[in-house]
Amino acid sequence: MPIPARCVAALALVLLASPARALDTSRTIERTVTQLAPGVWEIRHADPVPGWVHGNTLVVIGTQGVFVVDACNIAWDAQTDIAQIREWTDLPVRWVLNTHWHQDHNGGNHEYLQAFPGATILATSETKRRMDATSATVPAQILADAGKSRSELEQALASGIGRDGQVLGEAGVARTRQSLADLARVVDGARHWVYQAPTCTFDDALTLDLGGREVQVKWLGRGNTGGDAIAWLPQEKILATGDLVVHPVPFTFDGYPKEWVATLDRLAALGAQTIVPGHGEVLHGNTYVLQLRDLFASIVGQVEAELDLDSESSLEAVKDRVDIRGLRAAILGDDTADAGFFDYAMGSFIEFTYHEAKQR
Repeated sequence: MPIPARCVAALALVLLASPARALDTSRTIERTVTQLAPGVWEIRHADPVPGWVHGNTLVVIGTQGVFVVDACNIAWDAQTDIAQIREWTDLPVRWVLNTHWHQDHNGGNHEYLQAFPGATILATSETKRRMDATSATVPAQILADAGKSRSELEQALASGIGRDGQVLGEAGVARTRQSLADLARVVDGARHWVYQAPTCTFDDALTLDLGGREVQVKWLGRGNTGGDAIAWLPQEKILATGDLVVHPVPFTFDGYPKEWVATLDRLAALGAQTIVPGHGEVLHGNTYVLQLRDLFASIVGQVEAELDLDSESSLEAVKDRVDIRGLRAAILGDDTADAGFFDYAMGSFIEFTYHEAKQR
């Protein structure tokens, strides 16, 4: 699904504020494929329009079948991934894991079952519940968001001024025209979208044997959503996190702040050497996971302390007092283009934490 509408403008500025650069960004410009180990691949998908995102996909190939983590947002991208998998192996996809209920991680389920009728779509019971509950509104939501995006992009082309208030320039015009072309594909995908629910659910953990390769699927606790699942390859020490971890700016527009901290601790305890986040570049080691854990723990601790001192403190007053400057600097480093989106995301996380704490 698109990230919440209130966040689209902030994320759009990530790319429009600066040209492409070596640092990771919150918007992915082009599709990339990275081999993580023999028979293990990560696919990072291009985000077609500012504010519209695709989750990363992990592909694991054994001697008996293929395991896939997350199925893109719309049919075209899932079909592209399926064609890529068929270039790598003649074996069928036997399992597709939906890490959580957000559409950008499961929108292509139908395409996988069309291509591999014997495949099993895995998810936690909570993820299936939320997918079932929200599926009816998905096409209308996509089309409404697409209509707004089209108007903004057409206005930018007509005026020559981007959403950041700056002159588009030749490169900006080219990007805007490409976004309009990509948006047409998004609209077509929404009009023809077919909902496919998970066909097998679990609540704790299960182990899959791909033939010579083991994959552990786990629920470690609530975080970004109530049903976040992860995939762990113990032999290769490769971990796919879904949106429990997103780089370089965490997606904090839903979720369970205090429990998220504990879930990140359990995630780090696995000792992954390679991490495929829900969005963003492949990570190595636990450094970023622990940075997120410390950031979230600091916010939770500060918000609770403020409300302990004065239970009637307003949200705005608490926001003004929470200080994460040191942790912010450690995470962002020289990344100035993502700074605005990071601050917006943290404002959202503080808000969720505040309301969670008020329920004690």
